[in-house]
Amino acid sequence: MTTMSGIPRADQTRALSLSTIAFTLNFAVWTIFAIIGVQIKTQLGLNETQFGILVATPVLTGSLTRLMLGIWTEQYGGRIVFPIQMLLAATATWLLTFAESYPVFLLAALGVGLAGGSFAVGVAYVSHWYPREKQGTALGIFGAGNVGAAVTKFGAPFIMVAFGWEAVANIWALGLAAIAVIFFVFAKDDPVFAARRKSGAKPATVRSQLEPLKNLQVWRFSLYYFFVFGAFVALALWLPHYLVDMYDVDIRTAGMAAAAFSLSASVFRAYGGHLSDRFGARAVMYWTFGFSLLLLFMLSYPPTSYTIHAVHGDISFSTSMSFGPFVLMIFALGFFMSLGKAAVYKHIPVYYPDNVGSVGGLVGMIGGLGGFVLPILFGALLDLTGVYTTCFVLLFGLVAVALTWMHMAIRNMERAHPEVARDQLPQLPEFEGMTIPAGPSAAVLTEWEPENPEFWERKGKRIATRNLWISIPALLLAFSVWMVWSVVVAKLPAIGFDFNQGQLFWLAALPGLSGATLRIFYSFMVPIFGGRLWTTLSTASLLVPAMGIGYAVQDPETPYLIFLVLALLCGLGGGNFASSMANISFFYPKAEKGHALALNAGLGNLGVSVMQFLVPLAITMGVFGLMGGDPQPLADGGELWLQNAGFVWVPFIILATIAAFFGMNDIASAKSSFADQAVIFSRYHNWIMCILYTGTFGSFIGYSAGFPLLMRTQFPDVNALQFAFLGPLVGALSRAGTGWVSDRFGGGRVTLWVFVGMILAVFGVLQFLPLNGSGGNFWMFFACFMALFFLTGVGNASTFQMIPVIMRREVPRLMPKLDAAAAQKQVERESAAIIAFTSAIAAYGAFFIPKSYGTSIAMTGGPEAALWGFGIFYAVCVALTWYYYARRNAPVPC
Repeated sequence: MTTMSGIPRADQTRALSLSTIAFTLNFAVWTIFAIIGVQIKTQLGLNETQFGILVATPVLTGSLTRLMLGIWTEQYGGRIVFPIQMLLAATATWLLTFAESYPVFLLAALGVGLAGGSFAVGVAYVSHWYPREKQGTALGIFGAGNVGAAVTKFGAPFIMVAFGWEAVANIWALGLAAIAVIFFVFAKDDPVFAARRKSGAKPATVRSQLEPLKNLQVWRFSLYYFFVFGAFVALALWLPHYLVDMYDVDIRTAGMAAAAFSLSASVFRAYGGHLSDRFGARAVMYWTFGFSLLLLFMLSYPPTSYTIHAVHGDISFSTSMSFGPFVLMIFALGFFMSLGKAAVYKHIPVYYPDNVGSVGGLVGMIGGLGGFVLPILFGALLDLTGVYTTCFVLLFGLVAVALTWMHMAIRNMERAHPEVARDQLPQLPEFEGMTIPAGPSAAVLTEWEPENPEFWERKGKRIATRNLWISIPALLLAFSVWMVWSVVVAKLPAIGFDFNQGQLFWLAALPGLSGATLRIFYSFMVPIFGGRLWTTLSTASLLVPAMGIGYAVQDPETPYLIFLVLALLCGLGGGNFASSMANISFFYPKAEKGHALALNAGLGNLGVSVMQFLVPLAITMGVFGLMGGDPQPLADGGELWLQNAGFVWVPFIILATIAAFFGMNDIASAKSSFADQAVIFSRYHNWIMCILYTGTFGSFIGYSAGFPLLMRTQFPDVNALQFAFLGPLVGALSRAGTGWVSDRFGGGRVTLWVFVGMILAVFGVLQFLPLNGSGGNFWMFFACFMALFFLTGVGNASTFQMIPVIMRREVPRLMPKLDAAAAQKQVERESAAIIAFTSAIAAYGAFFIPKSYGTSIAMTGGPEAALWGFGIFYAVCVALTWYYYARRNAPVPC
């Protein structure tokens, strides 16, 4: 098979594979001082600044040589330049072992730095083998050779401990010399160089190669690369030393932890190239800078002690990031930096196809200089302030400047093209002058007619299904984080937190309060922002409470106020339900809407059960090893890793966020303002459905939140956590599996009998509580609660099925002047808004039910008063359902 005007794909693969392997070994040599420098520092008695200069010196040579190496590659071909560069770097690395004094080490380090210049050679060589639309991916794969830093971090510490740093230098030098010979023997001249040599044309002069460097955009690229690559190199060199001093670990542990950063900052570069080819580099750069800013802010915060002067005395507490969370943070930082490195180099062969060597060399040189300058500044700041985290403060400021400059450039381009819609502008401000793509983003569906059978079968069903199955796990994670306190509060006393029963019930109840309140706002977000963007942002927000819980529970001195804040933040997960349901409702025709919403909600609700099953298991073992922190001792001599209740969700949240951004869609016709949606507040059926849905979903989520603690207080001899997950599991599965019942028999009729059954189930629970000195009957109590959970699931599905049916009857009556198409659009808009808004009001059940238990126990000694109140409320729901929807002459039969 051949590509790119007859170039065999096998030759492309050969060139890319050899270049990537060569660059990997070059990078391993270039960062060798990150490991051997620690032993040399001790051997020579260097201070922090001297050590920073030593590890940064190879970076200086590697950076400064990139410009000329790139130009020479354009002139003489990569097949010649690459092996020569590697042999020189290998020789310098071998001679390093003969150095004895600090100045000689610095001189030798300059020669070792030639390995860093290999990047400019490889970029020019590889880019000539691939067409423009594939260059981002190809250069991303080549750039993944940054993983050589991880190779050094993993392997060098063990060799150094066993045989000394000299053995590391010798082995790395021999490996680099070997690949130089292999490259020269097996590589071929790139097509551009071969064609020029065949034609007898002279190569471009150095002057013409340097001509594009006058453009401001080249220097803007360089600033981006100064962070994404320069800071990567700086941290790769600095982290082993940082970890040894900050966390008092040995060099092998520090090397492996630093390798986690180098690994993520390297291997994902290929993925960043693919994303840049497919979605455009602007989106990738925004993600890189935005998430880097957040991560660096958290990494910048030094260990700190606080004293709050409160009414009843001082409250003292401290904050610090332990070793495990730190490694997770730098791994995440490396991931986004790797995407950014690929995105920056996506530009160069596009804008400067004849000057890839010089432009790529300059950008690489400036980026590499970041790897030289930053470690020196890290050391100087540490010597000056004595605060280890100042290195991350410096990087935070750098990212802020780069993000601001990029965004201002984009805004200037928008103002320069006022006639072009924002989503039709080029992917980066540097694309100015290129053809503006026609039409909106591929993620926006401009044609969406789910009620059209031909359209639905041709492509609508496939798209809707994909969005549904991305929405479900995102919603499942949201419910897991929202309800995680129902398990955490049951374990806090066991690990030394001295909170009373009322305080624990507050912690279980507050996520329900904040989640319900947030749902009111989330109800209207999808038509304003679009389902894809809002799902992405709302899912990513779950990282804050998940990681916060992981930190807070590790210290029994953490104040109750911190736990209150974290409990409120868990409400971010509760808010997601409203926007998720509104979003999915737009994708499906009315005949399938009930089933789709039941699947989304039912399997999403399953997150409560998944959490109550998974968390009790995760907290019994060191799932994350050293990265997860130390266990908390128990009174019986056991150990508990309660931090895993938060940390266990982090990798899944990250994956779900990425899936939502790249896999979901926005529906153009579903966009509307808050004012358009606010009409639902004048629909009295909206308020009736709020009451009914509070009776079904409010009961489900409230019982889920309070069930573990209720069982623990009423039946203290029973290990409640091993059974708690079954209730939400039954409720979620019954919701997902019974949507068809309402589609067939009518939502109003099913809802009526659900509430009747719930009254009977509550009465059954009251009969088996330990009242009046009796021990009660746990298994009958449990069985009645399982019946309650099952019925709430059926009712959740039936009430949501009712809403579109009600609005299809009401909109034509209330807006008779609308034509059929406008009426249908209004029905869909109001149905989605009411579905979201009723879920917001109903979610207050997650607060009121646990709080009612606590209040009832405090006032009467037991929960029976709360349960009687629930039964009375269900009787009101029976009356409302019968009168408005289920009787023979009901105003809106459904």
